[in-house]
Amino acid sequence: MKYIFSLLFVVSSITTSNAQLFSKEKVQNLQSVDKSTLSWGYYLGFNNLDFKFDYNNNLGDIQTERSVGFNVGLIGNLRINDHFDLRLEPGLVISQRNLNYPTNYFDNFEDEVSDSDLLREVKSTYVYFPLLLKISTKRINNIKPFILTGISTAINLSSNEKNPDDNSAGEFRMKKNAQFYELGFGIDFYLDRFKFTPSIRGVFALNDELIRDKDPNSPWTSNINKMQTRGVFINFTVQ
Repeated sequence: MKYIFSLLFVVSSITTSNAQLFSKEKVQNLQSVDKSTLSWGYYLGFNNLDFKFDYNNNLGDIQTERSVGFNVGLIGNLRINDHFDLRLEPGLVISQRNLNYPTNYFDNFEDEVSDSDLLREVKSTYVYFPLLLKISTKRINNIKPFILTGISTAINLSSNEKNPDDNSAGEFRMKKNAQFYELGFGIDFYLDRFKFTPSIRGVFALNDELIRDKDPNSPWTSNINKMQTRGVFINFTVQ
């Protein structure tokens, strides 16, 4: 979160400086594009997700190795007034996270511990449904900063929730359905033919996503009280 808000401060400072520097009126592109009650678009982007863990006992942290994932989706925008829009952004989010377990989690493990026991690859493919409120500033020539906040629900197609095998057979399982809240910001750039919008936002799971192993003493799941996704989306939108 501190990186998100630090970036927010930098972008806001740059935007304010540019507004002061270029406050002279310029020819505005796409003057009527924001007047439509309904408008449509699409986005492409990247994500970087990890997990937040809440533990039952202090046995050390499970380390999450993150990688860059991919986002793609559509946008449906409902205009409320000049400063408020309601947005539905259904899309597909693909991500992978590797979990590295401390060796002391396996102190009471009956079998010999191998490197594969200490590592779990968590591949996630979310069908994502965010409902967001976009709060915009006054348009400054051909740019308009905004913030986003809202909630989302997702279906994890790679969850393994119904898989009868668990970590004892090498299968890490998550719940199929997840809920999130989101907070971010972006800037609309009004170009000659379309509106281009880069944005960044943090996503934070509201529910526990872990499916426990059958063995209540499982070294992979017994010490986890709660496991929740968190991360950053960077999207580029065309409308």
